[in-house]
Amino acid sequence: MTLTERPATELAGRLARRELSAREVVAAHLERIAARDPQLNAFLTVAAGAALARADALDALPAPAGPLHGLPVSIKDLVDTAGLRTTYGSALFADHVPAANDLVVERIERAGGVVIGKTNTPEFGFGAVCTNPLLGPTRNPFDPDLTSGGSSGGAAVSVATGMAALAHGTDFGGSVRVPASFCGVVSIRPTPGLVPAPGRALGWDTLSTHGTIARSVDDCALLLAAMAGADPRDPTSFVPSVPDHGARPRLAATADFGVAPVARAVRALFEAAVDGIARAAGPVVRRSPECGEAAATLRTLRAAHVLNGFGPLLAKDPERITPTLRWNIEAGRGITAEQYLSAQAARTRLYRGFAALFREVDVLVAPACCVLPWPNEDGEVTAIDGRPVETILDYLAVTTVITLIGFPVLTLPAGRSADGIPFGVQLIARPGEEALLLRLGRALEAAGFAWEAPGG
Repeated sequence: MTLTERPATELAGRLARRELSAREVVAAHLERIAARDPQLNAFLTVAAGAALARADALDALPAPAGPLHGLPVSIKDLVDTAGLRTTYGSALFADHVPAANDLVVERIERAGGVVIGKTNTPEFGFGAVCTNPLLGPTRNPFDPDLTSGGSSGGAAVSVATGMAALAHGTDFGGSVRVPASFCGVVSIRPTPGLVPAPGRALGWDTLSTHGTIARSVDDCALLLAAMAGADPRDPTSFVPSVPDHGARPRLAATADFGVAPVARAVRALFEAAVDGIARAAGPVVRRSPECGEAAATLRTLRAAHVLNGFGPLLAKDPERITPTLRWNIEAGRGITAEQYLSAQAARTRLYRGFAALFREVDVLVAPACCVLPWPNEDGEVTAIDGRPVETILDYLAVTTVITLIGFPVLTLPAGRSADGIPFGVQLIARPGEEALLLRLGRALEAAGFAWEAPGG
């Protein structure tokens, strides 16, 4: 196993003991990027010179800088990196170089992480295929004709192929969960507020979060610990305080929450995965709250937020906005205050339904996407098993319902299709119970739910 395939936790230990130099580790990952990325398009910008200079500075320190000392970390190109091009996947920002780091980047660097580059994303994170006017598509490492998933596709590919030890991502409707599933890696979408976002214009918005992607549960946890912690500028931020008591979790599963248009192939893989989880972790009951209002609620709230955040860009320069972003912005026009508040009320009912279920169970298992990866050239998902869907968001119905309630999710590899394409499951717990998810995830990894390197 090469340095670029070793677990980040193992590399961190060896770097801390000075058995490896930061330059050695960073150089190995840069070589991997040079070898693999021309075919895969995971990176919009590679920070080779800056990463090596940072590695040399870390090697000169008398003691490790922190738990990420010397580890190459990819940063999704939706967050600012000081002195390093940040495009947000948009032609409007093709040459944008921020003066300051986003808080999450500050924390990664403070912990000793080395920013190795910025990973590809659809424009402003909106799109099922990880492509934009500047680069793409980011190709699935298991089959380059297929999508890596949106919108943290570049992040998932960067760790699946050993181009980065750890990857930062963001998740609104499934943007760390879907790419993790499609690329056979692990992700954590934490409880909103665990990783603060003090630059967010809507301070109380909890639909989007930072997240982590890596090749193992422990690696994801390592990065999350460096990113987490309260910040007074973010009114939703908090310090985790829910202990894991170590009891065997009560498990439930749902293939579709009673409403999602899940493909037949996904249902078959999910049934096999649930059987495996039951063998490894105990009985699994079939349960789901009432989710009939979830799709319409998500559409209303998402559209309103997108219009608020990006409507001015469309008005200013409509010719340079991608069709997918345009669709998302236009969907918000005409939403009234009454409709928006009615959607918030429906969201509250959904949350309370899940809270009632979680008095009886500790972890809910669901697929990480309604479909398996599809060809990049097909674009957005407009049909599932030959049946047209109402909107291009419907293939995310199994992830967006969890976005609405804000429960934490660990996504874990859970098998392969007949064509060898990865499939993942969401493990969902109560808010603040990331520790429980990590313990269960480690147990399932020991039972075989683990990353396998793609060929090439």
